[in-house]
Amino acid sequence: MTDILSPFPLGEGTIYPNPRMTMLNVKTITNLHRDAVKLWHQQSPDGELASGFLELVREQHRRNYDLWHEEDIARSPDVSDAEIARVKRSIDRLNQERNNLIEKLDAAIIGILNRYNVEPHPYAPLNTETPGSAIDRLSIMSLRIYHMNEQIHRSDASEDHRKEAKKRLTRCLEQHRDLSISLEQLVEDLFIGRKILKVYHQFKMYNDPTMNPYLYKQKPAA
Repeated sequence: MTDILSPFPLGEGTIYPNPRMTMLNVKTITNLHRDAVKLWHQQSPDGELASGFLELVREQHRRNYDLWHEEDIARSPDVSDAEIARVKRSIDRLNQERNNLIEKLDAAIIGILNRYNVEPHPYAPLNTETPGSAIDRLSIMSLRIYHMNEQIHRSDASEDHRKEAKKRLTRCLEQHRDLSISLEQLVEDLFIGRKILKVYHQFKMYNDPTMNPYLYKQKPAA
C-alpha cells in the first residue's frame, strides 16, 4: 500500500519563538499518530510505551484506535445481540477513558506551562478548544486518513468507489493540515501568555453509577 500518510506537510524546519514549545511539537505528535496507526494494524499495540507527554498522547490515541474498530463491529449485521451488548459496553468504557485522557493531556500541558513559569497576560482569553481536544481530533483524523487510504487500494471495490475515496482523502489531508496549524498557533499563544488554558472536565454521567438513574435505581433495597 502506498504510504499516503508520510509525511504530513507541517513543521519542517519550524523555528519556535519560544524554545520551550519544542516539548509540544505538533509534528512529533502527528507523526506518532500516523506511525502508531500503521504499526497497530500490523501487530498488537500491547506493551508499547512512549515517554513523558508523548506516552499520554499514545495512550489517548490507543483509545480512539480501539473505539474505531469496536464501532465497526457494532454496525455489522452478522453480529449477535450478545456481541452487540458487549461492544456497546466496550464503547462506553473506551469513550470514558478517551475523555479522561483528553483532560490529562490538558492538565499535563498546564503542568509544563507552570514548570516554566509561563504567566498569561492579564486579559488573555480562553480558546474555544483545548490542546487536548485538538490532539484528540488529530488522532481521529489519522485513523480516518489511514482507512480512507485502504479504500483507495481495495481490489474488490469499483473504480467509482476508489475515485470517491481519493476525493475524501484529499479533503481529510487538508483538514488534518489545517487543524495541525491551528494547534501550533494555540501552543504558541499559550507559551507566550497570549491565551489561558484550563482543564474542562466532561463529567460524563452515563458511566457514573451515582448519576445515571438506570444504574442507581437498580440498587437493591437495604
